[in-house]
Amino acid sequence: MTPLLDWIRQPWPWYVAGPLIGLIVPVLLLLGNKSFGISSSLRHICAACLPAGIPFFSYNWKQEMWNIVFVLGIALGGLIAAASLADPNAIVVAEATQHDLATLGINNFQNLLPEQIFTWTTSLR
Repeated sequence: MTPLLDWIRQPWPWYVAGPLIGLIVPVLLLLGNKSFGISSSLRHICAACLPAGIPFFSYNWKQEMWNIVFVLGIALGGLIAAASLADPNAIVVAEATQHDLATLGINNFQNLLPEQIFTWTTSLR
């Protein structure tokens, strides 16, 4: 693996990752006078797919195509990251937490989300 990819795969501290994520909106406003939001892209998609004459969706959605492409890039980036940047090591759970969860019947820590809780077949008791 390349050193850059190794550096990206490492957990970033909250005081670096948080501000980087938080600065996306002001930077978009300052550089391109673009408002950013995932929910606004849903409006653009509805305006493109449902030309029913609804006033809320009657605008030039093609001008906002960058937002739709950006959201598609987020989804594609998430898929690529999940496929290529996943940590192959087992999830590390503290022994005290494992003991507490074992009393609740949860003893499989192979995945990030324990299958005893997060499956379609799990029933609520």
